[in-house]
Amino acid sequence: MIAIDSKERYLAAYQQAQSHAAKRVPAWLSELREAGMADFDQLGFPTTKNEEWKYTNVEPIAAQSFDRANGEAKLVSASDIVARSMADPAAPRLVFVNGVYNEELSKSAMLERGVVVKSLGDFIKADDATVAARLGHYASGRRQPFVALNTAFVEDGAVVSIAAGCRAVQPIYLVFVSIATNQPVVSHPRTLILLGAGSEAKIVESYLGLDGGYFCNAVTELVGGPDSVIEHYRLQQESDTGFHVGALEAHLDRGCHLTAHAVSLSGALVRNNVRVTLNGEGAECVLNGLYLADGKQHIDNFTEIEHVKPRGRSLELYKGILSGSAHGVFNGRIVVHKDAQKTDARQTNKNLLLSADAVVNTQPQLEIYADDVKCSHGSTIGQMDGDALFYLRSRGLGVEAARSLLSFAFASDVVGRMKIDFLRARLDDYLVARFGRQ
Repeated sequence: MIAIDSKERYLAAYQQAQSHAAKRVPAWLSELREAGMADFDQLGFPTTKNEEWKYTNVEPIAAQSFDRANGEAKLVSASDIVARSMADPAAPRLVFVNGVYNEELSKSAMLERGVVVKSLGDFIKADDATVAARLGHYASGRRQPFVALNTAFVEDGAVVSIAAGCRAVQPIYLVFVSIATNQPVVSHPRTLILLGAGSEAKIVESYLGLDGGYFCNAVTELVGGPDSVIEHYRLQQESDTGFHVGALEAHLDRGCHLTAHAVSLSGALVRNNVRVTLNGEGAECVLNGLYLADGKQHIDNFTEIEHVKPRGRSLELYKGILSGSAHGVFNGRIVVHKDAQKTDARQTNKNLLLSADAVVNTQPQLEIYADDVKCSHGSTIGQMDGDALFYLRSRGLGVEAARSLLSFAFASDVVGRMKIDFLRARLDDYLVARFGRQ
């Protein structure tokens, strides 16, 4: 049971923040924040009585008192951040420390024509009309309490805009670094990604925890124009004592194609929310996910795909590897609306347990209101394949080497689908080192 004063702390912090910011922010932002806090006040923190949070207890987050982050960047170097975040040092990047843009650690001078990558804070200061019209329009806090909380405290983050017909060749990296100071800190980074008609882009969001206890509550709104092609990557490497709740809200227009990869490698308590709405005829999305947990880590993936218009297509594959006494959750929901005839939707969740104490709860769901569709879903939970182990041992491998090889192969099925060569290679190196240790 979550105490009432958990919500009251955030209400008090909001009132204090608004009193300081009232004269320095545009009216539209004040209204957006007010709406976010009103939604959070009504919803409060979710409990395990909420069906969507049935297997995840957020009491460790709700009970903790966090200070507002201030962008502390001591003892942080650009080379260290690039290395740990798996970012390509040759590619453009924006870096945020505790939710605040850090120009010294960023690299955005090499952007192509038609590509805009700037901090949200700059757009707010300029009272930008496009951001005012789009921000908060897609990710709703009316049923998502952490989105509401992020909206109430929205201050900085990233804005990526790709002009119509523009093909961004280089991947764009958005790196969010969390560092606890003397007290645990909370940050609410917000990202807005806008792709014009017929445009293409590869965008990597990397969340990295360097030290201490903190709470990163991130929200991304992604809007794909007609016939645009988006590859979106979300790499999460929080510290062993860090909390992370992230939301990706994607709205796809006619003929838009989104491929979204979500990789969770660490964190004390992690919740990833992915919601994709196929709003245009022939829109397509591919969701690939990989989550690795050990010790007492808890990683929860919630996905929801809504097919609204005809001839949409969605393919989803999420795989988890758990050891120690870790807890994994997968809750995948596909909704096919009445008018979404000729929909093709397929969902798969597979889990590998490397210890007797590891637990996975998986709940794939289909809601179909159209009659001319092809839809399927399935999930598996199992331990290491005995026949495969025997085969590898018969070829001269030891038990641990064989287990490591099979674990790597299980995870590589997801990593191998990534099209950014640099990132894929770095993840392969990480998996080899991680499973070699185990």
